[in-house]
Amino acid sequence: MEIISESVDFQLNRETAIAIGKFDGVHVGHRRLLEEILEKKKDGLEACVFTFDVSPAVLFGFGDGKVLTTREEKRRIFKELGIDMLVEFPMTRQTAAIPAEDFARRYLSGALCGRFIAAGDDLSFGQYGKGDAKLLQRLSTELEFEVKTISKVEIEGIPASSTYVRSLVESGRMEETSVFLGEPYCIDGTVVHGRHLGHELGFPTLNLLPLEEKLLPPFGVYASKIRIEGKLYSGITNIGRKPTVSDNAKEKAEPGVGKQADGRVAAVGVETNLFDFDGDLYGREVQIYLHHFQRPERKFESVDALKRQIARDVEECHRFVENAK
Repeated sequence: MEIISESVDFQLNRETAIAIGKFDGVHVGHRRLLEEILEKKKDGLEACVFTFDVSPAVLFGFGDGKVLTTREEKRRIFKELGIDMLVEFPMTRQTAAIPAEDFARRYLSGALCGRFIAAGDDLSFGQYGKGDAKLLQRLSTELEFEVKTISKVEIEGIPASSTYVRSLVESGRMEETSVFLGEPYCIDGTVVHGRHLGHELGFPTLNLLPLEEKLLPPFGVYASKIRIEGKLYSGITNIGRKPTVSDNAKEKAEPGVGKQADGRVAAVGVETNLFDFDGDLYGREVQIYLHHFQRPERKFESVDALKRQIARDVEECHRFVENAK
């Protein structure tokens, strides 16, 4: 997959089918757009995703900067789906001020040689957000591209949207999140060395430090599956600060850390115990899929009490993920 990033000056020499949007979460509604452009590959068009980096909401201060899918996660998902080209268009106050018609002419029709555009009925682009599917339809004859407008996908009467998926993740409703995303909520990352507390507890773990912008579900224990080089393994994942065993005051600030109310630095980690894998994963890229919220993180009265609870968690999560798709 070819990636155009951090540039407003590019020009293709082949015709494309374009899906345009923010694609945060890459939920079932987004996937419907992607299906449309992937189908056009049969007609000789390259499948191109046009998205914005950063989102307009964040640029103008309407968002908290947290995302369902990081840039790296989007790249992986689009590549796996068969997208040929990804444009991560830089969103600045200057590019946001480009009139919508000029934007369509210069980029969608001109630079990307767009011959087919799939757009959601809530699409907004260009100066003051005046660019929408209706505008593209009006320009379609002049600019010689076909426009396919996709209505919101609904599940049991609820429209799929990044905002709604965000609310599910923030509430720990992972099964519902999976339905709206089309797959379980995923955290990508590189396995790093931890403090080997899992080994001391008898449950060795692989450790990730999530990117600061990644939206995490509530701290706690999750039934999970872990993909390593394309193969899935069952496991149990803890997201949080390990209050029973951590000396937060001694933690060093590094990516993925925040401060507690008393000012002490507390690292937020994603730790996973694999049920059916034994090997060295340090430095490897993995994906952790969260299937079920087992329980919230809490501080136990002793390490022995924590060990007993972990044993119960492992048993219950093992049963759950074995039946999970």
